[in-house]
Amino acid sequence: MSRSLRWPRLVIVTLIAVIGIAGFGSLGIWQVNRLHWKLDLIARVDSRIHADPVPAPGPADWPDLTAGNAEYRRVELHGTFLNQDEVQIYTPSDWGPGYWVLTPLQRDDGTIVMINRGVVPEAFRDPATRPAPEGEQTVIGLLRISESHGWLFSRQSDPAARTWYRRDIGSITQALGLADAAPYFVDQELTDPQGWPRGGRTVVSFRNSHLSYALTWFALTALVLGAWVLVVRSELRRDDRREEP
Repeated sequence: MSRSLRWPRLVIVTLIAVIGIAGFGSLGIWQVNRLHWKLDLIARVDSRIHADPVPAPGPADWPDLTAGNAEYRRVELHGTFLNQDEVQIYTPSDWGPGYWVLTPLQRDDGTIVMINRGVVPEAFRDPATRPAPEGEQTVIGLLRISESHGWLFSRQSDPAARTWYRRDIGSITQALGLADAAPYFVDQELTDPQGWPRGGRTVVSFRNSHLSYALTWFALTALVLGAWVLVVRSELRRDDRREEP
């Protein structure tokens, strides 16, 4: 009698254990795969930002640009700034409330690339408070993909009022009426440590908690397995005691 009653319980417990082990184990394996992907991304980006600059992509390359194959590539451009079309985008900064200064650079072939020349504090927001780059310019910086989302508490952009809270390049160039504009922008490197805008402010940081997540899932897998072993051993011992004369 006792043996026939024990097996339904063991089957149910085993099914629950199999589901738990398979689920938690799969999540652990997925996190390990994500860990390898993240480490590869970090290594790839690190190699890009320390590489010699290459010519910025032209129109023929624009359709194929993605964050994976192009972002943080160190590039070089030549052209003339269209200072009258400067755009300022609010951002928190080391100097309190600040603004990214984005200025279109017209290249020799007539195409436009938005250059993030750096950040300015509130006191230097007015272009009249700082010199504007005139004539032919050489820009070296990191290629960045247009931002579809602003920072956590940013407001909605208002292109009609030429007010943006994220570096949405398509929206900016369209509002400015700039044709043949690249779908990316370039974070200019620091050129003048005392001047404004202050370049070289790109934050290259990737959160990497995949190892701790993987260990957590594998620990839960081991916990479920251990619990299943304890339940099975308990059931078998209880049955053995009942069978004793």
